[in-house]
Amino acid sequence: MPINNPHRPPRPYRLPFRLLILLLLVVIGLVILRENLKKRPRQLYQTVNGQVEMCLSCHQGERLDPAHDVTVLGCSSCHLGDPLATGKTAAHRGMVENPGDLRVVNRTCGVNGCHAIDVPKVKNSLMATNRGILATLLYYWKEAPNQYSDLTVEQLIKTGQTSLALDYFRKLCATCHLWKQKHDLPGFLAKKGGGCTACHHQKNPAPPPPGKKKSHPLITKKIPVENCVRCHNRSGRIGISYTGQYESEGSGAPIEHGQMSSHRLPGDRFALSLPPDVHFTKGLACIDCHTRNEVMGDGKRYAHFEEQLEISCTTCHTQGRPGITNKNHKLNNIDFKDSLPVLVSKLDGKRHPLNPPRPEACDYSGHQRLTCQACHSTWVPQCYGCHANRNQAETHLDKLTLKETPGWWSEGRSYIRYEQPALGLWNNRVMPVTPGCQDVVTLQGSKGQAEKAFYSFTMAAIDPHTTQAKGRGCADCHTATKSLGLGLGTVWKKGGSWHFEPASQPLETQAGETPRLDAFVTIDGVPLQKSFRPNLRPFNAKELSRILTVGTCLPCHPRLSDPAYHPYAPDKCRRPVGDQEANKGG
Repeated sequence: MPINNPHRPPRPYRLPFRLLILLLLVVIGLVILRENLKKRPRQLYQTVNGQVEMCLSCHQGERLDPAHDVTVLGCSSCHLGDPLATGKTAAHRGMVENPGDLRVVNRTCGVNGCHAIDVPKVKNSLMATNRGILATLLYYWKEAPNQYSDLTVEQLIKTGQTSLALDYFRKLCATCHLWKQKHDLPGFLAKKGGGCTACHHQKNPAPPPPGKKKSHPLITKKIPVENCVRCHNRSGRIGISYTGQYESEGSGAPIEHGQMSSHRLPGDRFALSLPPDVHFTKGLACIDCHTRNEVMGDGKRYAHFEEQLEISCTTCHTQGRPGITNKNHKLNNIDFKDSLPVLVSKLDGKRHPLNPPRPEACDYSGHQRLTCQACHSTWVPQCYGCHANRNQAETHLDKLTLKETPGWWSEGRSYIRYEQPALGLWNNRVMPVTPGCQDVVTLQGSKGQAEKAFYSFTMAAIDPHTTQAKGRGCADCHTATKSLGLGLGTVWKKGGSWHFEPASQPLETQAGETPRLDAFVTIDGVPLQKSFRPNLRPFNAKELSRILTVGTCLPCHPRLSDPAYHPYAPDKCRRPVGDQEANKGG
């Protein structure tokens, strides 16, 4: 018989086992009922790489490109988030809108099994680092001893480093690099940047799923010209030049029905239509010529574009076997038809015959140093006299930090032209040259007062991407003083020497008198402006004399096929060149 102990605590109440089982079944039933009441299809998920993908229980009918099919990759492979969560808030926690953003690309596009090998290449490419732009600007503005700084946009974002030149870059230039995030700036600037997406975003999205207003963006490897032009429309302007658009003066001409021209570029810049590049007229896109390693990088940290570049005109147009780049790589879109080479377009598969250069012109002994661009780039955008003013009394948006900081920059120019591009020698080859940065800088203090002024004039070699089937005429080089780098004016020979009278005048600035804007060199071969690279120079006095002397022969011998040029011997000319015989430039 148990002993009744008054000090023993009472036993806790416990549910009967059967009642506990019943309550558990009720809870499970309620969960099942709740799930069944949700408007979801029976297949709530699928497994992607062995992982449950609950995203697809809501995101039904998404139409993506075949390489990124949602039924194969799911959603979280690209957009992160929590693929196991059933609620919207939990599922979207940690999600990224743009998987191509370089800030997250190592966890999205760059994972093993996808594009891991490409991510470090892209991050080291010049389109991501802007190394060449930054280093050159610092050098031009005398903030660096040379053009080989290792400074990158990524470092500027992380460290906040700035200076006068870097402040100018941050506020006026820093919208064209792959670290820029899409939609972080208003207007047309919102479309720039986005890392991998900057190039691979497809122009026309798929139709939206039934019942939805917005469709999912598509990714493509067939990159259209429009994607490239989105950024390549300032500085050298090669993108808009390729498509036959020339940024004109700000007058708004030609006037339309009493109003300014409606033909405008992004940023409300007026434009004229000029002959587009012959490759564009044939339907070729940028990626038909430029290689993967040029555009995305090959992993090396190059200082300037010419180091990352590997193609030239002769890669395709050669007397030998075409398709081998300057870095000994083989183009993957060169084929042969009846033993003749053709280039296959990467956008539409169209086959384009690759014609070799004309031997009578290109192999002529007097033209051995000419590049294809020297003759076939008949027009080049030339922006003269860039006037930059910083007013410390006002603030301006820093495009890297997206914060307003002291120092409002305004920018203007003296004038722009496109005709008779000047020529110079880069790596001892004749190339078109154009004003690289003719900066006239004025600084105002915190009260708006003028504090400092300086100028830095530089000429740069350029492949303007305005190639025409018919090249420039002989007179356009041999008698046009502007083409020779002398600037507009008149040249004549007297007493056995060449003389030149300029038509243009220098600028008068707070920092003193500048060189003449269109002049790279004097008639005596003395450079008037700096060169963008140590191995770029204008023609010297001997070369100028030889070129101009040919100009005196052209009235009687206008064609290169004339026997007078094979071989050319001006000292044997039967018609004496008088002292006052002149060539008019421009």
